[in-house]
Amino acid sequence: MATATTVERYLGMHHLPYEVIAHAKACTSLRAARAAAIPPRQLVKGVLLEVDGQYLLAVLPAARHLRLGELRRNLDRDIGMATEHEVTMVFRDCDPGAVPALGPAYGVETIWDDSVMYLDDLYFEAGDHEHLVHMRARDYMDMLRSCAHGSFSEPI
Repeated sequence: MATATTVERYLGMHHLPYEVIAHAKACTSLRAARAAAIPPRQLVKGVLLEVDGQYLLAVLPAARHLRLGELRRNLDRDIGMATEHEVTMVFRDCDPGAVPALGPAYGVETIWDDSVMYLDDLYFEAGDHEHLVHMRARDYMDMLRSCAHGSFSEPI
């Protein structure tokens, strides 16, 4: 598959430079970073959450854990993890579990962890388990400029 159609369209709409990097099949973000020979802190992952019947995509580096309690406190909302079925329904053009860290492309409210702003360039799932999108972090942040951010992760 390479790049999900929704991701491709969204990146094209923003006219920002990016490249797609192929790697050996890997079903977790840490394994994808290893397979692509990139530092895990440079691979940002999306974690789909459920909030009051809506979805929220939390974006953080693969080298960090989501602190769900911290996110709940920051947003003062009841937040839970989305089910695998919900993830598949939201990211319909992606392989199961290959969530692009690009919530706005899918109409999903997004919040990014402040640790992302310290990256020079970054990678994220392209929509399958064998490709990553690589781009400058400042371009990625430009696409997410209307999204909320905060500190809600910790190093693995």
